[in-house]
Amino acid sequence: MSKRDPIFTLPVRVYFQDTDAGGVVYHASYVNFMERARTEWMRSFGFTNAGLMKELGVVFVVRSLKLDYLKPALLDDLLHVSAQLKEVGRSRVTLHQTVMRGEEKLVEAEIHLVSVSMESFKPVSVPEVLREQWKAFL
Repeated sequence: MSKRDPIFTLPVRVYFQDTDAGGVVYHASYVNFMERARTEWMRSFGFTNAGLMKELGVVFVVRSLKLDYLKPALLDDLLHVSAQLKEVGRSRVTLHQTVMRGEEKLVEAEIHLVSVSMESFKPVSVPEVLREQWKAFL
């Protein structure tokens, strides 16, 4: 595996649909931005959500998330949404995510994902192929 930054970053432009009537990003839109960043972070390891479901029989679901809203994002802002692996348990994965506008931190989050079986939706071990790739980032 080649050396790469442990913090994955996705640029996201704020569109009208992401804001309230005053042009301020609606609080739930940040959850969507972070979901996109996690999806692309997973893709950077060679896995799509559809591929995980079809090939490995698992899907990662959000178990919990803690968000700290520090400053508002506004219509047309260019944001950078990060995803950084913090911990991998048997079935749980913890990520740290931020939403930045330039050097300003707007939102900070801790996300707990759980690997579940597509058949039963019960927790299963994180696939070994992912665990092996993630070792380098812990």
